[in-house]
Amino acid sequence: MFAESGLTQRTLARIAAAALALVSHTSAAASAHTIQSLTLARPEGARQYLLVQPAGTHAGRRPLVILLHGHTGTAAQLLGQAQGAAPLSIWLGIADREGLLLAVPDGAKGSDGQRGWNDCRSDATSNPRNDDVGLITAIIDQAITQHQADPMRVYVMGMSNGGMMIFRLATELGQKLAAVAAVSSSMAAKSQCAAPKIPLSLLVISGDADPLVPYQGGEVRFYSQKTRGTVSGIEDAAAFYRKLDGLPGKATSTGTLPHRDANDKTRALRTVWGADPTRFQVELVRIHGGGHVEPSITQRVGILYSTVVGPQNGDFEAAEEAWAFFKDKSNVRKL
Repeated sequence: MFAESGLTQRTLARIAAAALALVSHTSAAASAHTIQSLTLARPEGARQYLLVQPAGTHAGRRPLVILLHGHTGTAAQLLGQAQGAAPLSIWLGIADREGLLLAVPDGAKGSDGQRGWNDCRSDATSNPRNDDVGLITAIIDQAITQHQADPMRVYVMGMSNGGMMIFRLATELGQKLAAVAAVSSSMAAKSQCAAPKIPLSLLVISGDADPLVPYQGGEVRFYSQKTRGTVSGIEDAAAFYRKLDGLPGKATSTGTLPHRDANDKTRALRTVWGADPTRFQVELVRIHGGGHVEPSITQRVGILYSTVVGPQNGDFEAAEEAWAFFKDKSNVRKL
């Protein structure tokens, strides 16, 4: 959840301690799966990631979902193992229910001293400069050879800087992926990467009142903080992959998700291109009035935090939306 904001970890921790309400998993759910800390030797040094193995016995190879935290975040925080609401920790319950493997790496520290990812923004000068594509490749390979991951069903979801890293992975590692999902993030406007050429199913969830990553594109910044590069508009990113996937311009479906709380001033509008969930699809969930935070029904941020990053939608779980998008897709190129 931690944002592409330029805020210090200490400031975010104070906000979390003062205002975030963590809705914890039940003790039964927490004990159902195992969370193992693993280390990979990389050219830049040792890199850590958390591997979640689901409860119960699951025959055959299992889907692998890789989750990437935002700038200043950690793998532990994303999975709800630290203080504060963790909307993507809902993946723990999904893993147990569906028999998934989850891999959640820690980003490396950039020049600002904060953890993040070497995404495609050439003008995000404080990003780390490690080979994060190589890191994710190594995680996938290890999961396949040692943990029974299905090489045809590898998915990646990221928030903020983690979501921007998703677009780099889609460009440079798309041949290993079945689908990707990006939250509160978009493609680089000034890119250090080659233009994407690999068709890939894409889910994008973004608020159109995001104060950090502008929905229409532009500078990524927090109020007067130093810019962290520039991005394309959210809808432009969705349109790029729609065209790359060979999907028609007319949406297959569009509609507002059922609204759960009259006090929630945001609304979630889902648009899907591509009728067959087993083939290429692009889905855009635009949160009208939404800020820089993952939608969640149960993992709710506090008032002070939402004052900083903008309102949180409560009509759906971002993790459940991603799994519904991922589950029927495999890495078989079907046009």
